[in-house]
Amino acid sequence: MKRDERGQSMVETALLLPVLLLLLVGILDFGRLIYSYAYLQMATQETVRLGGLDKNDQAIIDFAYQYVKLGDSSKLQVEITPNDTERHSGDYVTVKLRYPFTLYTPFLSMLLPSPFYIETDSTIRVE
Repeated sequence: MKRDERGQSMVETALLLPVLLLLLVGILDFGRLIYSYAYLQMATQETVRLGGLDKNDQAIIDFAYQYVKLGDSSKLQVEITPNDTERHSGDYVTVKLRYPFTLYTPFLSMLLPSPFYIETDSTIRVE
């Protein structure tokens, strides 16, 4: 007795396609997250160099806003410790950058707070 199997591949595709698309979007989100973190870490290192050259806080903040090109630069948060009035030659200055990251993966964005913040910091000695 021969069975009719004409719709089997279409049903299998309909069942697996959402899972494959969810996996693909998750891989893209993970890649975006890794890229954004690496880019923000590099921006932090470049920004803290100005603090090492004894620039004032406003010059450091302006440089960070100009350097970071992850999207809307107005969402970037810059924290500098200690501030320029308390910084002297030989002290250490730390710059922290925070930027919001929004996930595109549907179920993962419901589990994690969206947007969550990517935060990097770097420290250098003031010359």
